Amino acid sequence: MKNCGKKEKRNSSSFNMLFTPLISASYHYLLKPILFLFDPEKVHDLLTFTGEMMEKDDWLVGGLFRFQSKKLHKTVLGVHFDNSVGLAAGFDYNGHMAQVMHSVGFGFNTVGTVTAHAYEGNSYPRLGRLPKSKSLMVNKGFKSGGAVEVAARLDAKDFSRSTLGISVGSSNIPEVDTVEKAIADYLFTFKLFANKSYVKYFELNISCPNTKMPTPFSHPTNFKKLTASVQKLHLKQPIFVKMPNEISFAQCDELIQIALDHGIKGFVFSNLVKDRTNPKLDPEEIKAWEGMKGNFSGAPTFANSNKLIAHARKKFGGHIAIIGTGGIFSPKEAKIKLDAGADLVQLITGMIFEGPQLIGEINKELSHS
Repeated sequence: MKNCGKKEKRNSSSFNMLFTPLISASYHYLLKPILFLFDPEKVHDLLTFTGEMMEKDDWLVGGLFRFQSKKLHKTVLGVHFDNSVGLAAGFDYNGHMAQVMHSVGFGFNTVGTVTAHAYEGNSYPRLGRLPKSKSLMVNKGFKSGGAVEVAARLDAKDFSRSTLGISVGSSNIPEVDTVEKAIADYLFTFKLFANKSYVKYFELNISCPNTKMPTPFSHPTNFKKLTASVQKLHLKQPIFVKMPNEISFAQCDELIQIALDHGIKGFVFSNLVKDRTNPKLDPEEIKAWEGMKGNFSGAPTFANSNKLIAHARKKFGGHIAIIGTGGIFSPKEAKIKLDAGADLVQLITGMIFEGPQLIGEINKELSHS
């Protein structure tokens, strides 16, 4: 009877995936062309509202998108993941969609980046599409309702089947204008979420390129002060440091060693790219953003992210855990990151360009690996 149960569950997932070609075609040829006619931030707000409304309809959302297999289960830094594919920080920054993302098929999802104080976001435009470049221009600058508001929202949701993480950053407001104030800001949010049973891991965001801090926490001296302060909190959840994309191997090694010295073993490779001469950015598309602030996700981040993953794994071996993010638009690209040395992967831009069925497609492919 036990083996029959396993077979039935596996067949159920296989049945769900029969819908995938139809969902993919509907997204690419019907829904996406309509959505891409409108302002991306307004579309995001609509999807946020719709996703939260459907969070109790697991039977429907999961039936359409989720692929399940016990072969995909993984434990990293003591945390259980149903599968290796996660939603990166930056999409669900206020936690409205935190519950429904498990139904979509993600093995884990990160809320945030959450900051102690509320911040409306940088000046417009805060989000833009570069279809030829397979990229998004991002200039939100830690847009957040603030840690207290986000915590109250998450407290009311059901995460009994989810692996949820919180990305923590310092508030991007004029009052937080020194390293010491920024560290205190980080600590407030860590403390607020530390005893929430639904928080399984944290991300420490030191690499957002859209904030006003004159001396970022990717600077080793500041990073050392921050990690020393966080270590004193004795958090029970593991921490993954969100690393910059455009750094040298030497800089990468220094930041990793500082983190290890302060009890942090997880790393996310990596954040957005600033360099507008990146070969994956279409020259004509990038002209539209000339003179405007913002940095870029998706395909332009892919190569550097992979190089950093491979280097860090070779240099530090099993002493660290790695989440690979940036430029995943297919199962093949997810597998490239895992083969480079990542334990887990994350995406946002790929889901926006390819559709929510992408998560199930990746998991189905990984189940056969």
